[in-house]
Amino acid sequence: MSEKWDRRFLELAQQISSWSKDPSTKVGCVVVGEDREIRSTGFNGFPRGISDDNERLTDRELKYPLICHAEENAIMHAARIGLSLKDCTAYVTWPPCTRCTRSLIQAGIIEVVYPLGCETPERWKADFQMSTQMMNEAGLKIRLV
Repeated sequence: MSEKWDRRFLELAQQISSWSKDPSTKVGCVVVGEDREIRSTGFNGFPRGISDDNERLTDRELKYPLICHAEENAIMHAARIGLSLKDCTAYVTWPPCTRCTRSLIQAGIIEVVYPLGCETPERWKADFQMSTQMMNEAGLKIRLV
C-alpha cells in the first residue's frame, strides 16, 4: 500500500478513536482488504448493552474487565456480520497488546500498521514488546508509518 493510503487509514483510525468514551485512552482500528476496501472498524469501549457510565469508565478495576479494545471490536464486528478478515491489514492508533495480537493472528490479519513515535504509557511497554514478538513469530508484517 502506498504511504498516501497508509496515512489515510491511520487518520481514519485516529478519527474513529475519538468515538471512545474512555477518558484515559482512546484507540481506533481500521481493517482493510487487499483492494483498499474497509472491512471493519473498532474503537475501545464496552460491549453493546453494557452501561458505560462515568463511574465505570473512571475506575480501572471496574473498566478493565468490561472494556473491549479497538482491535477486538473490529474483529467482533466483522464476525457479527459474517465478514472474513483473512489476509487483511489492521491500521491501529497504538501498538496492539498481547490480548489483541492473539485475536489479530487468529482472525487471519497479515499486517499491522501503526504510527511511528506514538506515545504509550510505561505500564504497557512490556506487553507491547511481547505482542511484537508474537506478531514476528506468527509471520505478521509490522509497519510503523
